Formats: sequence, structure tokens, C-alpha cells
Amino acid sequence: MKNNVMPEGPSIILMKENLQKFVGHTVTDASGNAKFDKEIYISQTLREIRTFGKQTYLVFEKTAIRIHLLMFGSYSIDEQTKPDKSLRLALVFSNGALYFYTCSVKPVELEFLSAIDWEADVMSDIWNPKKAENKLKANPKMMVCDALMDQNIFSGVGNIIKNEVLFRIGVQPESLLGNLPAKKRKELIAEARNYSFDFLKWKREFTLKKHWLVHTKSVCPVCGQKLVKKKTGTGKRRSFYCEKDQKMY
Repeated sequence: MKNNVMPEGPSIILMKENLQKFVGHTVTDASGNAKFDKEIYISQTLREIRTFGKQTYLVFEKTAIRIHLLMFGSYSIDEQTKPDKSLRLALVFSNGALYFYTCSVKPVELEFLSAIDWEADVMSDIWNPKKAENKLKANPKMMVCDALMDQNIFSGVGNIIKNEVLFRIGVQPESLLGNLPAKKRKELIAEARNYSFDFLKWKREFTLKKHWLVHTKSVCPVCGQKLVKKKTGTGKRRSFYCEKDQKMY
């Protein structure tokens, strides 16, 4: 099984589901070109898989491994589908094998997991919208496009979700948080989560791209006007938006 993932939160949830079969099984071999000692994982049992936004944690008895797929990472199950030079980590279990390519792979101590603000993950059962609102209020000069991509505020939100959420709520990406009316700020928080679950549903159905309203599009689906395509915010990520149907605050 091969998987190229668009590494936004919903895709990482799907990856976690695909990897569940290895939980409870013991590592019999470990290899790959990630720069850390992989031998220590041999004979350790995978206790659980946890996700935080775009990051995946493989939790073993004594330590954990953090996987971040970055922009072009991918994984495969039971079969190595890419050359050794791309292979960051391979874990062989009694019931199959797991391969990660072109991504960030790092060992982390188990204590590190307890320091994570799990309530910042937009897809988590313990997502805390009030905490997100307080973080937004504390950054009045921040652009909304940067706020949505800030993993400390909206862990799991990526560029696709950003563009689609801002179109849904009718806000231009370079609007400042401090200028947003309270109602719009609440819409921003609610839709970041809503759209993430829509993304997950469409990804399961293999229909995600069909549902894009503005991301990579050239014409507004509401008014027919040409969309603006522009690199916005401190991250200079691509934004697609309608000047007529999205307001600048």
C-alpha cells in the first residue's frame, strides 16, 4: 500500500487509521537514512499512535518517534515503493512493514508528549475553541492567513484549509485579526474545525479536489469574477480569494 499524503491534519488522521494494524506488535528490524540510532527500537512494542496537527507520534515503551511529512513526504505499508535514498525510516513488525520517505523523522522522549498542547489540534476530541480565541485576541496585528497557518493556534490547518475557510467566511487573507468583528472571529474558529472534518470526509471519498471552491481556481464560484492569486502573510503561501465576496478588515 502506497500513500502520498497532502500533509494537512485530516490526511494525517487517515494515515493514523492505516497504521493501526501495527499497534501492539513488536519491531523486528529498523533501518533507513534518518540520523539517529534505530537499533534501540528493535524488540520494542508499538503502544499507540498519536497525532497532533501535521505530526504523527509512534509511541513505544521507552521512547517515541515523531514523523512530519513536510511538503512532499509519503509512506507505504508492507512494500518499499521508493528508492533507499528517499527512505528515512523502515520498521519491520511481525505482521508487516512500515516505510516513510522524504520526511522528518526524529526520536523524542515520552515526557515530550506531555508538554504538547493537545487542545490546539483542530481535529482533536479535546479541541479548545476558547483557547484559540484567546490566542487570536493576543495577536491583533497578525494577518488571518498567518493565524490559520499557525500550528500553535490551529494545529493541522494547511494551505488548502486556509483558503477554503476564508472563502466560506467571506474574509480576505490579509485582514488583521484585530480588525475582525467578534462574530467573524468566532466564524473563523468554527470553520477551521468544520472544514477540516469536511476535508476528511471528502478525502475518504476521493472527492476532495471536486469540492474546492477557490483553492487553485481562477474564477469565483459565487460572482464569476476573476480570483486573486497572491502569496500572502509572513509565510508567503499561495492564497486564492475573491475581492468582491471576501471583505478586507
